[in-house]
Amino acid sequence: MQKLKQFGLSLLVLLSLSLLMLYTLQEKLIFLPTQLPDNYEYSFTHNFEEIFLNSPDGARLNAIHFKRENPKGLILYFHGNAGDLSRWGEITSSFVELGYDILVMDYRTYGKSTGKLSEVALFKDAQLFYEYVVNLYAEESIIIYGRSLGASIATHLASNNTPAKLILETPFYNLLDVAQDRFPFLPVKHVLKYKLNSFEYIQNVKSPIRIFHGTDDNIVAYESGKKLFDVISNKDKKLYTIENGNHNDLNDFEAYQKGIRIELE
Repeated sequence: MQKLKQFGLSLLVLLSLSLLMLYTLQEKLIFLPTQLPDNYEYSFTHNFEEIFLNSPDGARLNAIHFKRENPKGLILYFHGNAGDLSRWGEITSSFVELGYDILVMDYRTYGKSTGKLSEVALFKDAQLFYEYVVNLYAEESIIIYGRSLGASIATHLASNNTPAKLILETPFYNLLDVAQDRFPFLPVKHVLKYKLNSFEYIQNVKSPIRIFHGTDDNIVAYESGKKLFDVISNKDKKLYTIENGNHNDLNDFEAYQKGIRIELE
């Protein structure tokens, strides 16, 4: 009996320590930025302009704006949780070949961007860039595109504006859904500071919604993206299921390539 009590106490201590670590380190688990020096020079195949926008709270936000002649419109792209624009610029520049200008920003603490991270700040920064591009392009020609973590930011942005379309790649229902999948034995909902409740934001999106998700996604489970799709009340919605697709390889699949061409034609 005494050994059982000791085991229970040890288990409780381990659980408490795990929750404390998750609470204090969650920002480092969610956001995986890499930094770039201010004098870093980007190099891409397509024509681009490097820009900086200053937020009201003093953050300086870096972005790459790819440009082509006679674009169909603009894709405002919100990237995943790891890396910086030296990587994401390469990934997003492929959309230029489909006839679009692209603008992709680095979040606070990523690349050359500065400022303190918070959920509210991420949403305000996204709106700042939306207002910037609306001054350059007709709103009906702007597509908001979000990938993984960026899908939640993109959804929140689309819920407060009227872009031509919202495209989400490997989105999650909310961040709790991902955390519970990653830490199934911990009561993470009690310690998670970032909510990113995409399922709430998406109810207010009036624009057409398109979701791309792979069935073998080992970062954001396909079921999380499907659950998000199922709660969309907007009738103009479509889910592209990429069989055997993982989290970072959808562009390798013909189903994704064909779907993107259809949505951007």
